[in-house]
Amino acid sequence: MTYDLIIFDYDGVVADSEVLNSTVMAEQLTAIGLPTSLDDVLAAYTGKRWRDNRPIVEAALGRACPDDFHTTWFATCRQRAPQQLEPVPGLLDFVAARPEPRCIASSSGPDWIGVGLDLFGLTDHFDGAVFTGLVVERGKPHPDIFLHAADAMGVDPARVLVIEDSEAGVTAGVAAGMTVVGLTAGGHVRDGHAERLTARGAHFIAYSYAAVSAFMDR
Repeated sequence: MTYDLIIFDYDGVVADSEVLNSTVMAEQLTAIGLPTSLDDVLAAYTGKRWRDNRPIVEAALGRACPDDFHTTWFATCRQRAPQQLEPVPGLLDFVAARPEPRCIASSSGPDWIGVGLDLFGLTDHFDGAVFTGLVVERGKPHPDIFLHAADAMGVDPARVLVIEDSEAGVTAGVAAGMTVVGLTAGGHVRDGHAERLTARGAHFIAYSYAAVSAFMDR
């Protein structure tokens, strides 16, 4: 099958950032009185917007989260990014080789996405085609962000390939009526990750970007 659009998630699909993001979040949660490990964050919070995760955190914490929690998280991640942030292996070659139109649809904010795109030299490759959870009422696992991106790009959802690494993202892509590849090439992937993405409806599991290309060309 040919596709008229590739939609990339960002964290864990473009940027190999899930370990960085989740480590900082675990540190901050622990500091405010909710002992949390990296694996705890990866299991409970990845793929979703902070405004959707915040009520979950506050329910576990038993009180309101500090108002500056998210801004502090972003500042810390941004400070560490030049030393710790890399593209997901194979991404740069994939982007250079694939002719299909592309965009990003992510739960992360535009400032954080911009950090990685600048570091990786990809800003021009996605210029004007970055959609974030700020533009829709419901975040992943709802399909809204993907449907919004497809509409903005002028493409039928049935002609879209989504590349996702999270359960919430796979669920959203499937609900949008798109073909969803579950990518497990990031440094955050743990045992059972592929099986969990399959259970959420991923149409194909790719352990590398080369496998994504092979799936698209078959």
